[in-house]
Amino acid sequence: MNWTTIAVVLIVILGFLAAITYLVPKTSSEKTISVTGTAQISVPPDKVLIYLQVQTRSNTSADEAKNLNSNISDAVLTSLLKVGVDRSNIETGGFSVGPEYDWTQDKGQVLKGYVATNSMTVTLTDFNNAGKVVDAAVDSGALVNYINYDLSVAKQNQYKASVLADASRDAKTKAESIAAGLNTPLGSLVSVSSSDYNYMPYPIYRAEATGAPSVDVKQVATNLPSANIDVSATVSVVYQIG
Repeated sequence: MNWTTIAVVLIVILGFLAAITYLVPKTSSEKTISVTGTAQISVPPDKVLIYLQVQTRSNTSADEAKNLNSNISDAVLTSLLKVGVDRSNIETGGFSVGPEYDWTQDKGQVLKGYVATNSMTVTLTDFNNAGKVVDAAVDSGALVNYINYDLSVAKQNQYKASVLADASRDAKTKAESIAAGLNTPLGSLVSVSSSDYNYMPYPIYRAEATGAPSVDVKQVATNLPSANIDVSATVSVVYQIG
Protein backbone atom coordinates (compact mmCIF):
# COMPACT_ATOMS: atom_id res chain seq x y z
CA MET A 1 0.00 0.00 0.00
CA ASN A 2 1.51 3.31 -1.07
CA TRP A 3 1.21 6.66 0.66
CA THR A 4 -1.47 7.88 -1.74
CA THR A 5 -3.73 4.96 -0.85
CA ILE A 6 -3.14 5.48 2.85
CA ALA A 7 -4.02 9.16 2.54
CA VAL A 8 -7.25 8.35 0.69
CA VAL A 9 -8.25 5.80 3.34
CA LEU A 10 -7.56 8.30 6.14
CA ILE A 11 -9.64 10.98 4.39
CA VAL A 12 -12.56 8.55 4.00
CA ILE A 13 -12.34 7.54 7.68
CA LEU A 14 -12.18 11.15 8.87
CA GLY A 15 -15.14 12.04 6.66
CA PHE A 16 -17.13 9.14 8.06
CA LEU A 17 -16.36 10.16 11.64
CA ALA A 18 -17.31 13.77 10.88
CA ALA A 19 -20.60 12.64 9.37
CA ILE A 20 -21.42 10.63 12.48
CA THR A 21 -20.63 13.64 14.67
CA TYR A 22 -23.05 15.90 12.79
CA LEU A 23 -25.80 13.40 11.98
CA VAL A 24 -26.19 11.63 15.31
CA PRO A 25 -28.26 13.82 17.68
CA LYS A 26 -26.44 15.12 20.69
CA THR A 27 -27.91 14.41 24.09
CA SER A 28 -28.80 17.75 25.59
CA SER A 29 -28.16 18.33 29.25
CA GLU A 30 -30.59 21.27 29.30
CA LYS A 31 -33.67 20.54 31.38
CA THR A 32 -36.93 22.27 30.59
CA ILE A 33 -40.59 22.22 31.52
CA SER A 34 -43.53 23.05 29.26
CA VAL A 35 -46.63 24.66 30.72
CA THR A 36 -49.88 26.06 29.38
CA GLY A 37 -51.52 29.11 30.89
CA THR A 38 -55.18 29.96 30.45
CA ALA A 39 -57.32 32.96 31.31
CA GLN A 40 -60.89 34.10 30.78
CA ILE A 41 -62.65 37.37 31.48
CA SER A 42 -66.31 38.33 31.17
CA VAL A 43 -66.80 41.77 29.64
CA PRO A 44 -69.75 43.97 28.66
CA PRO A 45 -70.55 44.31 24.94
CA ASP A 46 -70.24 47.74 23.39
CA LYS A 47 -72.37 47.17 20.29
CA VAL A 48 -75.43 45.26 19.15
CA LEU A 49 -75.78 43.82 15.64
CA ILE A 50 -79.19 43.34 14.04
CA TYR A 51 -79.21 41.03 10.99
CA LEU A 52 -82.08 41.76 8.58
CA GLN A 53 -83.32 39.97 5.50
CA VAL A 54 -85.70 41.01 2.74
CA GLN A 55 -87.12 38.09 0.78
CA THR A 56 -89.54 38.33 -2.17
CA ARG A 57 -91.07 35.80 -4.53
CA SER A 58 -92.56 35.79 -8.00
CA ASN A 59 -94.46 33.05 -9.82
CA THR A 60 -93.55 34.50 -13.22
CA SER A 61 -89.96 35.80 -13.45
CA ALA A 62 -86.70 36.44 -11.64
CA ASP A 63 -86.87 40.11 -12.67
CA GLU A 64 -90.19 40.55 -10.92
CA ALA A 65 -88.82 38.97 -7.72
CA LYS A 66 -85.75 41.21 -7.94
CA ASN A 67 -87.78 44.38 -8.51
CA LEU A 68 -90.12 43.60 -5.62
CA ASN A 69 -87.11 43.03 -3.41
CA SER A 70 -85.50 46.27 -4.48
CA ASN A 71 -88.64 48.22 -3.60
CA ILE A 72 -88.95 46.72 -0.13
CA SER A 73 -85.19 47.01 0.54
CA ASP A 74 -85.34 50.71 -0.34
CA ALA A 75 -88.28 51.16 2.02
CA VAL A 76 -86.41 49.39 4.82
CA LEU A 77 -83.32 51.50 4.27
CA THR A 78 -85.38 54.71 4.27
CA SER A 79 -87.11 53.74 7.50
CA LEU A 80 -83.80 52.95 9.20
CA LEU A 81 -82.40 56.33 8.25
CA LYS A 82 -85.56 58.05 9.53
CA VAL A 83 -85.13 56.52 13.01
CA GLY A 84 -81.58 57.84 13.22
CA VAL A 85 -79.37 55.00 11.99
CA ASP A 86 -76.24 56.34 10.30
CA ARG A 87 -75.78 55.08 6.73
CA SER A 88 -72.27 53.89 7.56
CA ASN A 89 -73.77 51.54 10.17
CA ILE A 90 -75.92 49.71 7.61
CA GLU A 91 -74.03 47.04 5.71
CA THR A 92 -75.38 45.00 2.80
CA GLY A 93 -74.45 41.38 3.35
CA GLY A 94 -75.44 39.94 -0.01
CA PHE A 95 -78.10 39.74 -2.68
CA SER A 96 -79.24 36.67 -4.60
CA VAL A 97 -82.05 35.71 -6.96
CA GLY A 98 -82.84 32.29 -8.36
CA PRO A 99 -85.45 29.64 -9.12
CA GLU A 100 -87.47 27.90 -6.41
CA TYR A 101 -88.71 24.33 -6.88
CA ASP A 102 -91.32 22.01 -5.45
CA TRP A 103 -91.04 18.24 -5.42
CA THR A 104 -94.02 16.09 -6.37
CA GLN A 105 -94.34 12.33 -6.48
CA ASP A 106 -95.71 12.37 -10.03
CA LYS A 107 -93.57 15.00 -11.76
CA GLY A 108 -90.50 15.19 -9.56
CA GLN A 109 -88.89 18.64 -9.49
CA VAL A 110 -91.31 21.35 -10.58
CA LEU A 111 -90.53 25.05 -10.93
CA LYS A 112 -92.47 26.94 -8.29
CA GLY A 113 -91.25 30.45 -9.08
CA TYR A 114 -88.36 32.73 -8.26
CA VAL A 115 -87.04 34.08 -4.96
CA ALA A 116 -84.86 37.13 -4.31
CA THR A 117 -83.01 37.63 -1.01
CA ASN A 118 -81.22 40.73 0.28
CA SER A 119 -79.35 40.75 3.61
CA MET A 120 -78.46 43.77 5.73
CA THR A 121 -76.67 44.25 9.06
CA VAL A 122 -77.33 47.21 11.34
CA THR A 123 -74.71 48.07 13.97
CA LEU A 124 -75.76 50.06 17.04
CA THR A 125 -73.74 51.42 19.93
CA ASP A 126 -76.79 52.88 21.66
CA PHE A 127 -78.67 49.80 22.83
CA ASN A 128 -81.77 51.87 23.59
CA ASN A 129 -82.31 52.32 19.84
CA ALA A 130 -82.60 48.59 19.10
CA GLY A 131 -86.36 48.50 19.66
CA LYS A 132 -87.21 51.30 17.26
CA VAL A 133 -84.75 49.97 14.65
CA VAL A 134 -86.42 46.54 14.69
CA ASP A 135 -89.88 48.14 14.62
CA ALA A 136 -88.95 50.24 11.59
CA ALA A 137 -87.37 47.34 9.71
CA VAL A 138 -90.15 44.84 10.37
CA ASP A 139 -92.92 47.35 9.62
CA SER A 140 -91.21 48.10 6.28
CA GLY A 141 -91.20 44.44 5.25
CA ALA A 142 -87.90 43.03 6.57
CA LEU A 143 -87.35 39.88 8.60
CA VAL A 144 -84.99 39.78 11.59
CA ASN A 145 -82.78 36.71 11.37
CA TYR A 146 -80.87 37.27 14.60
CA ILE A 147 -79.52 39.83 17.05
CA ASN A 148 -76.09 39.62 18.69
CA TYR A 149 -74.11 41.48 21.31
CA ASP A 150 -70.57 42.06 20.04
CA LEU A 151 -67.30 43.91 20.65
CA SER A 152 -65.82 46.72 18.61
CA VAL A 153 -62.29 46.30 17.23
CA ALA A 154 -60.95 48.72 19.86
CA LYS A 155 -62.49 46.71 22.69
CA GLN A 156 -61.32 43.42 21.15
CA ASN A 157 -57.73 44.71 21.14
CA GLN A 158 -58.03 46.00 24.71
CA TYR A 159 -59.40 42.73 26.08
CA LYS A 160 -57.02 40.64 23.97
CA ALA A 161 -54.01 42.35 25.55
CA SER A 162 -55.48 41.88 29.02
CA VAL A 163 -56.43 38.22 28.73
CA LEU A 164 -53.16 37.23 27.00
CA ALA A 165 -51.22 38.90 29.81
CA ASP A 166 -53.31 37.01 32.38
CA ALA A 167 -52.71 33.71 30.56
CA SER A 168 -48.96 34.39 30.47
CA ARG A 169 -48.92 35.07 34.22
CA ASP A 170 -50.89 31.88 34.78
CA ALA A 171 -48.30 29.91 32.77
CA LYS A 172 -45.46 31.40 34.81
CA THR A 173 -47.22 30.63 38.10
CA LYS A 174 -47.70 27.02 37.03
CA ALA A 175 -44.03 26.74 36.02
CA GLU A 176 -42.90 28.19 39.37
CA SER A 177 -45.14 25.76 41.24
CA ILE A 178 -43.82 22.78 39.30
CA ALA A 179 -40.22 23.85 39.83
CA ALA A 180 -40.85 24.36 43.56
CA GLY A 181 -42.43 20.92 43.80
CA LEU A 182 -39.35 19.44 42.16
CA ASN A 183 -37.10 21.47 44.48
CA THR A 184 -35.28 23.02 41.54
CA PRO A 185 -34.91 26.67 40.56
CA LEU A 186 -36.90 28.02 37.63
CA GLY A 187 -34.63 29.28 34.87
CA SER A 188 -35.14 31.66 31.99
CA LEU A 189 -37.89 31.55 29.40
CA VAL A 190 -36.89 29.39 26.44
CA SER A 191 -39.82 29.88 24.06
CA VAL A 192 -43.47 30.72 23.63
CA SER A 193 -44.72 27.92 21.43
CA SER A 194 -48.32 29.01 20.87
CA SER A 195 -50.97 31.45 21.91
CA ASP A 196 -54.70 31.50 21.19
CA TYR A 197 -57.26 34.24 21.71
CA ASN A 198 -60.97 33.66 21.38
CA TYR A 199 -64.33 35.27 21.92
CA MET A 200 -67.79 34.68 20.53
CA PRO A 201 -70.60 37.20 20.04
CA TYR A 202 -73.45 36.73 22.51
CA PRO A 203 -76.69 35.67 20.78
CA ILE A 204 -79.82 37.48 21.92
CA TYR A 205 -82.33 36.39 19.30
CA ARG A 206 -82.52 33.69 16.62
CA ALA A 207 -85.40 33.34 14.18
CA GLU A 208 -86.79 29.85 13.86
CA ALA A 209 -86.35 28.04 10.56
CA THR A 210 -90.08 28.40 9.91
CA GLY A 211 -90.03 32.11 10.77
CA ALA A 212 -90.64 33.61 14.19
CA PRO A 213 -93.56 36.00 14.84
CA SER A 214 -92.48 39.61 14.48
CA VAL A 215 -93.98 40.48 17.86
CA ASP A 216 -91.41 38.24 19.58
CA VAL A 217 -88.40 39.94 18.09
CA LYS A 218 -89.89 43.36 18.77
CA GLN A 219 -90.26 42.51 22.43
CA VAL A 220 -86.71 41.19 22.62
CA ALA A 221 -85.27 44.29 20.93
CA THR A 222 -87.26 46.64 23.15
CA ASN A 223 -86.14 44.87 26.34
CA LEU A 224 -82.58 43.80 25.62
CA PRO A 225 -81.25 41.44 28.31
CA SER A 226 -78.19 42.18 30.39
CA ALA A 227 -75.34 39.89 29.33
CA ASN A 228 -71.55 39.74 29.08
CA ILE A 229 -69.20 38.26 26.48
CA ASP A 230 -66.55 35.72 27.52
CA VAL A 231 -63.03 36.41 26.24
CA SER A 232 -60.39 33.71 26.68
CA ALA A 233 -56.75 33.04 25.84
CA THR A 234 -54.23 30.18 26.02
CA VAL A 235 -50.45 30.56 26.08
CA SER A 236 -47.96 27.68 25.99
CA VAL A 237 -44.39 28.36 27.17
CA VAL A 238 -41.14 26.52 27.91
CA TYR A 239 -38.83 27.36 30.84
CA GLN A 240 -35.40 26.13 31.81
CA ILE A 241 -35.10 24.44 35.19
CA GLY A 242 -32.18 23.37 37.34
